[in-house]
Order: sequence, then C-alpha cells, then structure tokens
Amino acid sequence: MLVLVRKSVPLRLLSRRPRNPFFLPPRSCPRRLPLPRAAMGSVAGDGARLAYPPARRDDSIVDNYHGVQIPDPYRWLEDPDSEETKEFVARQAELAEEVLAGCPDRENLRREVTRLFDHPRYGAPFRRGNKYFYFHNSGLQAQSVLYMQDDLDETAEVLLDPNTLSKDGTVALSTYSISEDGNYIAYGLSESGSDWVSIHVMNVTNKQPMPDKLSWVKFSSISWTHDGKGFFYSRYPAPREGGELDAGTETNINLNHQIYYHVLGSNQSEDILCWKDPEHPKYSFGASVTEDGKYIILGIYEGCDPVNKLYYCEISSLPQGIEGFRERKEMLPFVKLIDNFDAQYQVVANDGDEFTFLTNKSAPKNKLVRVNIKNPEQWTDVLPEHENDVLESADAINNNQLLVCYMSDVKHILQIRDLRTGNFIHQLPLEIGSVSEISCRREDKEVFISFTSFLSPGIIYRCNLAPTIPEMKVFREVSVPGFDRTSFQAKQVFVPSKDGTKIPMFVMSKKDINLDGSHPTLLYGYGGFNISLTPSFSVGRVVLCKNMGFVVCVANIRGGGEYGEEWHKAGALAMKQNCFDDFAACAEFLISNGYTSSKRLCIEGGSNGGLLIAASINQRPDLFGCALAHVGVMDMLRFHKFTIGHAWTTDYGCSDKEEEFQWLVKYSPLHNVRRPWEQSSGNHCQYPATMLLTADHDDRVVPLHSLKLLATLQHVLCTGAEDSPQTNPIIGRIDRKSGHGAGRPTQKLIDEAADRYSFMAKMLGAVWTE
Repeated sequence: MLVLVRKSVPLRLLSRRPRNPFFLPPRSCPRRLPLPRAAMGSVAGDGARLAYPPARRDDSIVDNYHGVQIPDPYRWLEDPDSEETKEFVARQAELAEEVLAGCPDRENLRREVTRLFDHPRYGAPFRRGNKYFYFHNSGLQAQSVLYMQDDLDETAEVLLDPNTLSKDGTVALSTYSISEDGNYIAYGLSESGSDWVSIHVMNVTNKQPMPDKLSWVKFSSISWTHDGKGFFYSRYPAPREGGELDAGTETNINLNHQIYYHVLGSNQSEDILCWKDPEHPKYSFGASVTEDGKYIILGIYEGCDPVNKLYYCEISSLPQGIEGFRERKEMLPFVKLIDNFDAQYQVVANDGDEFTFLTNKSAPKNKLVRVNIKNPEQWTDVLPEHENDVLESADAINNNQLLVCYMSDVKHILQIRDLRTGNFIHQLPLEIGSVSEISCRREDKEVFISFTSFLSPGIIYRCNLAPTIPEMKVFREVSVPGFDRTSFQAKQVFVPSKDGTKIPMFVMSKKDINLDGSHPTLLYGYGGFNISLTPSFSVGRVVLCKNMGFVVCVANIRGGGEYGEEWHKAGALAMKQNCFDDFAACAEFLISNGYTSSKRLCIEGGSNGGLLIAASINQRPDLFGCALAHVGVMDMLRFHKFTIGHAWTTDYGCSDKEEEFQWLVKYSPLHNVRRPWEQSSGNHCQYPATMLLTADHDDRVVPLHSLKLLATLQHVLCTGAEDSPQTNPIIGRIDRKSGHGAGRPTQKLIDEAADRYSFMAKMLGAVWTE
C-alpha cells in the first residue's frame, strides 16, 4: 500500500506497524537480599519533603481568552535559550538525580534490562532490483544496521551502519528509500532525536557516498521516480536566517511545507519545487510514485485526522519530464481527484488509470473502493466495511491478490483476498498479537510478515503464495535469553467505563497470581489520534513482571483507532473527557478485582499519553500511587503555537475559538493543578509521586510543556503551600541529546527504563527478587 508518510502527530513511544524498521521498539551482579521499605502512596505519603529549587513566578503575564483571565507565570520557560531556563533545567536535573540515586533497584533494573536487551533483532527483508535488504541489531548496538544480500541464503554485507556516524549513537536513520533498480539509497539522518532530517545519497553498488545533501527536511517520505534520476521529498523553509542553530531545540511554528524533486548529483538549491500552498501555510504534503512508476500521488493534510485531499500527475504527460519544470518555475500540473477533507484515501494498487483505494468515506472502519481516475464519477466498493473489525491495511501481492490486515478487538487478522472482487480466499494462521511489518510488492509471490505480542519478542514469517494454499513458514524468530514465556500470562478483559462503554484492556503477569490486591501494577494508556495500542513485546515490562512481581496493563481507551474512526472521535475534541474517564475506570477495575490497590498502582503514558497521565492525576489524585508522564502535551491553551502543534487541533481543538477554549481549559494539565487537601470532597490525599520526562531536542512536543507543569506542580503542591502534606516527590527527568522517542539509542532506552522504573518501584514499595 502506498503510504504518504506523516509523522507530525504527538506519537506514543512505540510506533505501530512501522513500514521502515529503522526504529526497533524498546525492550528493558551478585544476588542481594531484598530490603523492606515503606511504600510512598498517594493517600498518606510518609517520606521527607524534598527541597525544590525556587522558580520565579511572573504574575504580570495574564492572557485574556474570550473574557476569561488566565495567568501564565512561567511563560519565561518557553524560551529554551535563556540562561534562566537553562538554570531551571540544571537544578531540576540535579534534584531528579538526587532522588534516583536513592532508588535501591536502579542498578538491578539497569543490569537486568541490559541482559535481556542483549539479543539479536531483525526487520523483515525487502527487495529492490536484484538484491534483498534488511535491518539487524546484534543486541546492544545503539542503532540498527542496514544489510544487503543477493540471495536470502547468502552471507549479508553491511550497506549502512548509523553507529559509525556518532560516538554516542545519537545520529539515527529516520527514513530511507532505495531506487527501483536497487542502485542508490537516499536516506534521512536525524541528530539527537530531532524531527529535522538531512537526506544523503549512497551508491549501493560501491557503497560510496554521493555529494548530495538536503537540509531542513521534516515529516517527509522519499520516493524515487522509476528512471532512477531523482526523488520527491518534503521540507520546510529553514527556521532561522543566519547563525548556528542546534536543530531540534527551537520552538518556532512549522509553516509552509513544500514538495521538491531532487535530481541525483545536483545541489539542493537547484531542486524543483513541485507543490506549495502559501494560502494554507499549515497544510502538510506527501508525494509518492505509484508502484508501476506512472503516476505521482500528492496527499494533502490539514492536521492529524485520517482525512486528506488527493491529487495526481501522470509523469508521461510532462513533455520535458519533471526536470523541464526547473526553468519554467511552475508547479507540476496535478489533477484534483479528491479536493476536500471529507475522508481518507490511500492508494492500494492501480492498473493504469484504474485505482484501488483504502478509504473511510462513509465507512468508519474502512473499506476498499475502485475508480477510474480519468472518469471519477463512478466509484465502486471492492471490499465493503466490516461490521465489527477495522481494515487496517491492504497490500497488492501475487499480481492479482490482496493481503488485508484487520484489527479485531485489538488483535490482528491476515487474509488473502482477490484484488478484482475483494472475495475471501484464505486466512493466514496467526496467534493472538500484532502484525508489526508487512514486506511485499505486487509482483511478488512471497511476502514477509513480522509478528509480535506481549509474550513473543518477534517472529518473521515467509509466506509463499504460489500454491493454492499459502505456505507460511518461520523465517526468523527472536529469542530473548532468560525469558521463558511459559512463566507468564497475558489476557484481555473488557471494562465498563463511566457511560457503560466497554473498554478493552490487556493484563500481563506471572502465571497463577493471587488476586489479593497486593501486586504492584503498571497501567499504560494513550487514547488519541486514531492510534491503536496493539500487543507488543517489551523487555522492561518483562523485567518488572519477572523480578518485581508487577502486573502490567495496557488500556485501549477511546481516542485511539482500535474500533475505527467512531472510537477515535469519541475521545477527541468535545469528547476528550471520555479518555480520562475510560482510564480511571480501568484503574478502578484493577483495584476492585484484586490486582492491586491505589497505593500500588502506577500510570504511564507518552506524548498524547503524557497528557492523559497529567490530566488523570489532576482529576483523581487519590487513585494512583505513582505517575510517569513522558513528553506530554501539558499546556492545552498554547500548544498550537509551537513547531507542529497546530496540526493537533484536529484532535484537541484550539483555544483561539471560544467553544473549544471551554473544552480545553477544563482538562488542560497546566491549568488544573489543585491542592487535593483543600478541595470540598473532603479527601485529604496528596498527589501521587510523579516523574515528568522530557528531552532537550524534542521538537514534536517541545519541553516547555513539561517544564511549565513541573514548576506549577512544585509551587502549588509544595513550595507555595504552608504545612503542605505533599511528601510524594514531584520530579522531572530531562534527557540531553534526545527527542520525542524515535531514533533513541539503545543505551538511552536502557538508562531511562532503569530510572523511571526504579523510581516507580520505590514509590510503590515493590521488592526485587532474582
């Protein structure tokens, strides 16, 4: 399926179904006797109060939102370059290290997560020209390495090793594309986790780098024309004129996305501008060449909703080719097939002018449709919407067949169907879990499928479609030393939310635990942007279950894509409160069903999930013992002013509009911190122990969100309150040379797991056993 890459959403930490396996998801001495220690619960904290560093409050900063006065005393923290902000960050880092140094299981966790992480991992092979390519990480390599081979049975050789590009592993491969003939690879490098990418080119045959270098690329795919002369990519204007810029630390709003065509061997200044829309500076664009090489497909997006405009350009209709437009200073003559934002359209296949699309037009769980783009009045359904299951993807294979992936109650199903009719042919055998990668082309009679689950580190299947009944064999299976899946169990439960909606939740633990309310428990959630949390393997979570007796749970709350676009919309915009209600219902289920107690329950989420965690502790501080909020969107009144935040208004709304301001101000984490002991509910609790995690090069959800909330929490609950009962610590872990999550080197993944989980373990009173 032709995917126009957009990565501007505030993504959760583990991406779903990565087409390019450049980012392998995180996985997590002498025996020591467990020491008894007191739990630091949310109802009655018993630790000594921390000495928090002072942070200046500027009470003169007050904004008027539609007649409502909203103070913003930490506005100065929005400037990442000011000395005052740098001092605040340094003092908070010292405080966090002081707290973490007192967490007795930090080194146990680091050692065991490292040991289990040290296993070979592979991406599914894919073919270009006469070669196969695949990604591989031997275990503790900072970044995965791209290999190539003439045949799958032959010895592979290294094509591109990102580990040679930096001493600390913080230069990562973020996107790539190999030309149709397999002779060139164009690849995007990201530094320190930033979304900014520089594109480079290498000759595959002799592995020599080309002089080409393209800068200020962001939210871009790379798509070669089939003649191998060049490729399409997306970029923004450079964020600042003059001076050195540490890309990724700036907060400037990203506007005026553009599509360019780069001719191999030329300077970027000569690249051909193919599309721009200055009248709509917030739009983003993706261009891709169809598998037959005949058409350029342009996708246009106004935010993060699964809707897009779709234009096309027939390459053969350009008398002087694409390069002829360099002198003409005109954009390519795209034909408007879909010119509104009513639905999503993704190209699955085309036979000349006849295109098959995956769409959610009048089908919130998606369907396949067909149209002749030269005669677009007549659209026909090829595969109607399923009553219960979401059609996640469809790929043309074996010339006239489809490989379709359905999601059924958050578990994947794979089917072979007829491309012309959509008729069912065969279901491929899969255990309960997730399809993380599909590698195939329409001409191929074989397909590679990567599979994972809570208890399966990873299997790559090689499926031969030539026989009447497809032959599915294990091509590679990942093995993790010290992990025995028979010792664990993973099950799915359905939890009634506040309004009665059934919320799926996965529960993983050691086998045969007693439901006596005693188990330390970690509850993870996301709930936004149509993104689904499907089962995946995590070394860190395995260590928690194995060595600390944790129950680990993943809640599939509304706002995600688990049941299609209606499920997404039920947790977005005016309905966002459903996300927090669903999450609280899952927490209460775990307590009432004997898994844990509030003092022993930690909640965790990242990005939009960081918002979820922060809003949850504001609304229900009594319900949790600990909270880990990664790279969260915390200032819901100003998020749209920074980098790509404006794209998220399709999920959240925007404070510039009065009605939407009223939605946002009710749950915005920064604006709803209250002292629980002063509330009329009479519940004299305190906030749970809280760690906010951010990073200096996060230019997706910029660090100011977490910094402003950190200062606010510490002031309202601790330094600004007389005789405050808030003894549970409120700390910030601020990583250096790191971003929103993608491309993070292995050692940083391990160090972060050791820090956040040792903090959690101490706060919940969890005990380490070998």
